[in-house]
Amino acid sequence: MSKKTLSTAGPVARPLPTRWIHGSESSKHNTDPDVQVYWYDADTVVLRQNKAINYEAPFLFLLFGSVRVVLLDTGATVSEQHFPLRTVVDNLIDSWMSRHPGVDNSYELLILHTHSHGDHIAGDAQFFDRASTTLVPADRTSAWHFLGLSDTSDKTQLDLGGRLVDILATPGHDAAAVTFYDPWTGILFTGDTVYRGRLYISDWPAFSRSIDLLIDFCRSHPVTYVLGCHIEMTSTPGLDYPVRTTYQPDEPPLEMTVEHLHMVRSALDAAGPEPVLAICDEFILWPTK
Repeated sequence: MSKKTLSTAGPVARPLPTRWIHGSESSKHNTDPDVQVYWYDADTVVLRQNKAINYEAPFLFLLFGSVRVVLLDTGATVSEQHFPLRTVVDNLIDSWMSRHPGVDNSYELLILHTHSHGDHIAGDAQFFDRASTTLVPADRTSAWHFLGLSDTSDKTQLDLGGRLVDILATPGHDAAAVTFYDPWTGILFTGDTVYRGRLYISDWPAFSRSIDLLIDFCRSHPVTYVLGCHIEMTSTPGLDYPVRTTYQPDEPPLEMTVEHLHMVRSALDAAGPEPVLAICDEFILWPTK
């Protein structure tokens, strides 16, 4: 793995694309790559699925350690023909391994999920027969057991080899939802718990507790960016894109800050203890029960 030293000043925020692939007016004539690849640094990759393949266009993440690499989520499309995630990931791993000749072919790919919804697990099947791969099912029982989370233990860590990732239990959007924090980059990966758009909330009290947990965690950990798995908002505050939109030419940035967590907290406080549709500048709180 690339030589890294945690600075006493904390991780440094690196640039992210000012514009991601965001679909075309005609999906039939879309020329975007099936998967956009962005090397955030030498050991961290951000991926976005093409909206012409699936309107959800989720973001996926690869974090490389010295003994294994973790892929967070597998996208919204099963077919490798239409969504060649396996090929893209294999090529990225090959590229990383070529720069680390001491790593052998037993280098492990670990596949985890931010939660269990279909647009984040559909590509799992592409990896079922891949050697040196551990694919953890996304359901709460399987995922939380593997990670060491439970109703009474909401924090754990994952060692990738020279890269220790913190994991927080953050149910509310989905019972299995977790958030990943990478100290090397300072990025908090919030899945569908927090992103610019409609925050679908299936369990209002659990979601509220999860936001509190994230805010409390960030008080003692330096956060460069908060990254969710979608962009559904326009750059006009409070105006989101309709569901199933395959062309989003006016997207705000993917990256958020800890302040956005406080914005969600304020929206919850204003809404009250009972589930209710609520709109703030960056988010729409959308109860699903």
